[in-house]
Order: sequence, then C-alpha cells, then structure tokens
Amino acid sequence: MADEAAVAEEAPKKEYSKKVKDVLDTLSGFTLLEVKELVDAFESELGITPAAAAPMAVIAAAGAGGAEAEEAVEPSSFKVVLKSYGENKIQVIKAVRAETSLALKEAKAVVEGVPSTIKENLTKEDAEKCAAALKESGAEVEIQPE
Repeated sequence: MADEAAVAEEAPKKEYSKKVKDVLDTLSGFTLLEVKELVDAFESELGITPAAAAPMAVIAAAGAGGAEAEEAVEPSSFKVVLKSYGENKIQVIKAVRAETSLALKEAKAVVEGVPSTIKENLTKEDAEKCAAALKESGAEVEIQPE
C-alpha cells in the first residue's frame, strides 16, 4: 500500500469538469457492444468519419499493449509494385526507365516479369509520386508497406 501511495503522489490527478466526470462514470459501465453502438452513433449523428476515428484506434491499441499496438503504427517505408502493364507496354517501359534509371533491356524485363517491385525503401509521398507516374502510362501499380 505504501508503494501505491508513492505512485499516486508522483502522478498528479487531472481535474475534469462535472460533465466529463459524469460521462466517464457512465462509460465505465458500458459493455463492448454498447461502446461499439456509441461509436456508430457518433459517426451517424455527428458526422465523424472513420479517418477521424483512426487516432482513437491507435490510442486504444497502445493502451492494450502487445502486438496490437505495433500493428496500429503506420509503416515508414514503402515499395511500389507493378501488377500489370495494361495495353501500353511501351509507355510503361518508358515510365519504369524514368523512375528507376534502368537500361531499356532491364526495364523491359521488369515490365514483362509482372508482378515486379519497381522501387523500395520509399517514403509514402515518394511512393505515391512513383505510382502516379506509372499509372499515367497505363500501368496497374500497388503501394505496399515494407
């Protein structure tokens, strides 16, 4: 008990308004199904989109700890994978050459060997730019986390 008192003294409790305290008291009695229903109600009644709810999922996963918290973290490295060259094979080869600095023969081999990784270890922004350039040429590409 002495340890608990020492921990309580180290971390001062934050004071909340009466309304917030009332909501917290109410929520503490909810089941998981009721919490899910509440989230659905927030989405429909207040116009909250799933993208806005994503930070809450990260916070919940971090609170749960373990592997779920690691999965909720967005990767920092991406790769661009060519899935199909479509009807404009020559244009796609040119785009691959422009994005990778491969010679004509190597670029042709990469395009004909779909699925092929075009670039690796990219930031999300760079991967999106590369994918956009390839899509403009008629290719079907996918950005994958590494």
